[in-house]
Amino acid sequence: MAVTDTEGSILGNAVLRREDPALLIGEERYVDDLVVDGAAHVHFVRSTIAHATITELDIDDAASMPGVTGIYTAQNTDVPDMAYGFGNPAFSRPALAKDRVRLVGDIVAVVVAETKEQAIDAAEMVYVDYDELDVVLDPVDAVSSETLLFPDAGTNVCFHTEVGADVDALEGAEHITELRVVSQRLAGVPMEPNGAIAVPDGQALTLWIPSQNPQSVIGPLGKLLGMDAPELRVVVPKAMGGGFGSKSGLYTEHLLVSWLARTLDRPVRWAESRSENMVAMNQGRAMVLDTKMGFTSDGRITGMNCEVVADCGAYAGVGAVLTTFTQTMIQGVYDIPKLRYVADSVVTNTPTTAAYRGAGRPEATQMLERVLDVAAEELGMDPAEIRRKNFIAPDQFPFTCHSGAIYDNGEYDVALTAALDEADYAALRAEQAERRASGDPTQLGIGVSAYVEVTAPAGLHTEYGKVEITPEGTVIARVGTSSHGQGHITAFSMIISDMLGVPMDDITILQSDTAEVPKGKGTLGSRSLQTAGSAVHVASEAVLDKAKAVAGHLLEAAPADIVKSTEGLHVAGVPANTLSWAELYAAANDTEQLPDGVDPGLEFELDFDGNDATYPFGAHVAVVEVDTQTGEVVLRRHVAVDDAGKILNPMLVTGQQHGGIAQGISQALFEGVQFDDFGNPVTSNLADYSMPAATEFPMFDTSNTETPTFRNPLGAKGIGESGTIGSTPAIHNAVLDALPGVRHLDMPLTPRVVWAAVNSTGE
Repeated sequence: MAVTDTEGSILGNAVLRREDPALLIGEERYVDDLVVDGAAHVHFVRSTIAHATITELDIDDAASMPGVTGIYTAQNTDVPDMAYGFGNPAFSRPALAKDRVRLVGDIVAVVVAETKEQAIDAAEMVYVDYDELDVVLDPVDAVSSETLLFPDAGTNVCFHTEVGADVDALEGAEHITELRVVSQRLAGVPMEPNGAIAVPDGQALTLWIPSQNPQSVIGPLGKLLGMDAPELRVVVPKAMGGGFGSKSGLYTEHLLVSWLARTLDRPVRWAESRSENMVAMNQGRAMVLDTKMGFTSDGRITGMNCEVVADCGAYAGVGAVLTTFTQTMIQGVYDIPKLRYVADSVVTNTPTTAAYRGAGRPEATQMLERVLDVAAEELGMDPAEIRRKNFIAPDQFPFTCHSGAIYDNGEYDVALTAALDEADYAALRAEQAERRASGDPTQLGIGVSAYVEVTAPAGLHTEYGKVEITPEGTVIARVGTSSHGQGHITAFSMIISDMLGVPMDDITILQSDTAEVPKGKGTLGSRSLQTAGSAVHVASEAVLDKAKAVAGHLLEAAPADIVKSTEGLHVAGVPANTLSWAELYAAANDTEQLPDGVDPGLEFELDFDGNDATYPFGAHVAVVEVDTQTGEVVLRRHVAVDDAGKILNPMLVTGQQHGGIAQGISQALFEGVQFDDFGNPVTSNLADYSMPAATEFPMFDTSNTETPTFRNPLGAKGIGESGTIGSTPAIHNAVLDALPGVRHLDMPLTPRVVWAAVNSTGE
C-alpha cells in the first residue's frame, strides 16, 4: 500500500517573498546599473512633428561635435526594418524614419558618442526640416479619413475581426440601451524605463534589456540581424522595474543598439529618459466601443451589438490584434443569446499601442458593466439585480461563448454576493437615499462590477520548465517565464519544495536568459503560475518518482513506501536511514546503483500544455463620495472578491490584487494621454501625466473565492490583471451613481470633468 507523506503542505500558506531582501538593500542591478567597459552611448534624434515628410536632414555639424563616433540615418545605413504589420507589410515600421515621420518621437537619426552627455549635445545639432502633413488623431475619424499614414496601404485600417457580423442581435428586444464607452489611452509608466546594452564578442552578441519575454525577443531580433542561437543571447537582469505589458517584445531601439554594437564592434548602451519613455514606449487601451444592448422589459438580455475601433498608434504593433482579446471576452459573465461584434484597428499619429495590464479584456468589461448600469437606470432596476438575472449559471460550464472561448468554470453569483455582503450594500443604499433627500452637496456613489477574464490566452497555455538535482543535493529549476515583481521565485520555489521536500533556500530558479533557458513565452496574460508553475510541478513530480525508485532500490523497499523529508528520502517510519539528495544524485548517476530500467540522472524537462486558457472571475464594489460643488471624487472604500482558482500563496495574491486595483482606479479617476490638435503630446512627463499617490487610496478590502480549474494540476488561474479589470468599471459606475441626471461621462473622471457635468445639469 502506498504511504502518504506526513508533512503538511506549504502550498496555500502566506510565505514571504524570497526576492525582496536583495531588492531592498540594493543588491540587485537594473539594466542601466550594469557596468560595461568601453561602451559607447546612444541618443536618438526623435521627430518633433507628428506627421510630415522629411525635406532635409543635415548631420554635418553634429558629426563634428566632441566625442561623436558616428551618426546614422536611413540614408547612410542598411539597418533592417521592423517586421510590424502582423502580416501586412504596408504598415511596417522603418527602424529609422525614411521620407516620412508619423508621430512625435519617431526616430530620425541615431547619435553614438563616448559619453551620454556628448551624444545628447550632438543630437541637438542634427538639423531636420519637415513639410508638415495633416494629422489623424481620433481613431473613429481614422477609419474613413482621407489623410493616410501609409498611402500605399490605401487605408488606415490595419486589422479587422468580427463575430456574428450578419446577426440581427437586437431583434425582438423590448428595450434597447445604447452607449459609447471610451477606454482612454494610457501610458505604461513602469518605474524602470526602457534601455539596452549590447555587447559583441567576435561573431556573438549579448543583449541586456528589461523585458517580460526575452525568449520571444531573440527570434525576431536574430532574424533581423541574421544571427542564430547560441551566437545571440538575450538577458534580463534579476531586477526589472515593472512591465505591465509595455515591456513585451522587441523594440526598434533594441534592434538599433544591437545593430550598432555589431557594426562598431564595441559595446553600445542606451537608457531611456522619462520624457522619452512617454512617447517611445508602447501605450495601452485607446479603444472606442459603441454598443446597443437589447433587453426584455424585466431586464433579461436578449442580444448585443458592439462595434469597436482600436487605436494602434502610428505603427501596427501588438495593439492591432488586441481587439481579438476584447472579442474573446465581449459577453463577459452574461448569458447573451445573440451577439454581433465588429472591430477595426487603425493607425493614427500617436505612439504605438500594445498590451497594457489586461490587454483588451478590461475594455470589454468596462463597456459591459457601464451599459448594464445605464440599462438598470432606464429599466428601474437595481444594478446588482440586473447582473444576477443575466449571469451564466454554474451548471452551464464548460460554457462556449459566441467568440468561441470555452470558459472552464465559474461561480459568478457567489463572488458578487460576497462582495455585496462585505460592502453592506443595503446599508450603503440607505445612506445614499438619505443624502439625496437632504440635498447634501457631498453625494454617495456605489458602483458594482462583475467580470470574467482570460489568462494564458491565444496559445499561451504552454510553457517550458526543467527541474534538476545538483551534485550538492540542491535544486536548479529553469522556467520560460520572466519575473518583474510578481513573486515568481517564491511561488516556483514553494511548488518544488512542497513536492521534493527541499528547503526553499536550496532552490535556484533560472529565468530570463536565453543561454540558460532555451525556450519560453515569457510573462504576459497572467499565465505564469498556471503554465510555468505547472511545468515545474510536473517536472518535480517526475524527479521525485525517479528518486523514489532509486531510494527504494538502495533501501530494499518498494518505491511506494518511500517518503520525503527536508533531509531527503527514507522508508516510511524509518527516518534515521535517510538518503540525502546529494546521495541520491550520486546513486542516480552511478549505473551500478541504478535499478533496472531507470535512466541515469535526476532531472526532467517538459513543455507543459494546459490545452486551453483559464477564466478567472470576480466582483468589485466601489464606494465614492463626490463633492458636487468642486467635482472632487474621494474613494471611501473598495471591495474586491477575485477568484483565481486554487490559491498557492495568499500573500502574493493579495499583492497582485492591490496593485491591479490601484491601476484600475487610476484609469477611472486620474490617467489619460493627451495630445494637442497638431499631435504634440501634452502629457509628456510626470508633471503633466496624472497618477495617484498611495495616500489617495483607502485600504482595499480584498478576499477570494476559490474555484479550481481542471486545466492544470495546480488548479490555478491567473491573478495579475484581475484587479485592474474589476476595479475600473466599479469606480466608473460609482461616480456616475453619485450624479443623478448625468447619464454617462468618459474617463478619467477628474474634478474638472465631474464639476462640468454637474454644472451643466444644474445640480
